[in-house]
Amino acid sequence: MRIVVLAGGISTEREVSLVTGKGVCDALRENGHQAVLLDLFFGYGEEGTSLEDIFEKETLIGDGIHDINVTDPDIEKIKKLRKGNSNSLIGNNVINICQMADIVFMALHGADGENGKLQAVFDILGIKYTGSGSFGSALAMDKLVSKKILKEGKVPVPYGFLVTKKEKENGLKGTEKLSANMFPCVVKPCCGGSSVGVSIASNEEEYMEALDIALKYEDEVLVEEYIKGREFSAGIVDGEAYPVIEIVPKTGFYDYKTKYQPGMADDICPAHISDDIRNKMQEYAKKVYHVLKLETYARIDFLLDEKANLFCLEANTLPGMTPLSLLPQEAKAAGINYGQLCEKIVSVSMDKYK
Repeated sequence: MRIVVLAGGISTEREVSLVTGKGVCDALRENGHQAVLLDLFFGYGEEGTSLEDIFEKETLIGDGIHDINVTDPDIEKIKKLRKGNSNSLIGNNVINICQMADIVFMALHGADGENGKLQAVFDILGIKYTGSGSFGSALAMDKLVSKKILKEGKVPVPYGFLVTKKEKENGLKGTEKLSANMFPCVVKPCCGGSSVGVSIASNEEEYMEALDIALKYEDEVLVEEYIKGREFSAGIVDGEAYPVIEIVPKTGFYDYKTKYQPGMADDICPAHISDDIRNKMQEYAKKVYHVLKLETYARIDFLLDEKANLFCLEANTLPGMTPLSLLPQEAKAAGINYGQLCEKIVSVSMDKYK
């Protein structure tokens, strides 16, 4: 098959996406496919560039792939690297190349690939792609919306509320002001990922600082109760729950640095939990998958508190596929290697279009 592995873009998870994309592209080539790696934002060539034999090329994004930095990337600096003044998210020839492919493997992370907008464009143009559709992607991306849907669907979630940039500028009052007994709390961008912009605040001063950090990324942020406990993740592929994995950060919490720097966390798969808790977590994961209208595959994150209560944190519609990512580790525990996982995602996604 001719497959475009679409990565990069200009979300805060750009670097993670590029590493995911390279791994997926290499695996698909090893599986015998004509796969090319394409950067959503930078595209390929200029307008009118010949696309003949494009699937014979080794790579379409040059040699810009490297290890993931400790801090999230400077997006404004990256934007200036593209020629021209276009504000388009989609670079030169991206649509044309994707239309030439049998399917597009969505290796994007963050708002660029997970908020449903690109999926909607592809649906209109008749371009096949992996993962969830535009509706499910949009529902899962907005943490406040998904929290309300999950709560309605009887899936336990942490208590939380929205704070906007305007409310912060006009002076907080009411619920968003927080009383002393509501600390510690978690502050996060409403539609972000990879823990970018996420902080844990223990007092009012830290809370105000955390709001400022999160509001740099978005105009709306989610404030949640802090739940002390163990962190887990359960992958779902084609409606089937994979073995549960536990994430044990060696310092602090599971932030951007801990997720992508080797040696910063211990991942235990299968997780050392009782059959009852594992079964309950996997059942909740499948319920989340269905109530949020997800397709093909997803990864659902959970917290287990000291009283064995489960809380769903969020659903990831395009889980990371880097060497440290959780879904490939869960698949491995189920006897599925990295190349087989990539192949299954393509196969299940193609089935959607039959």
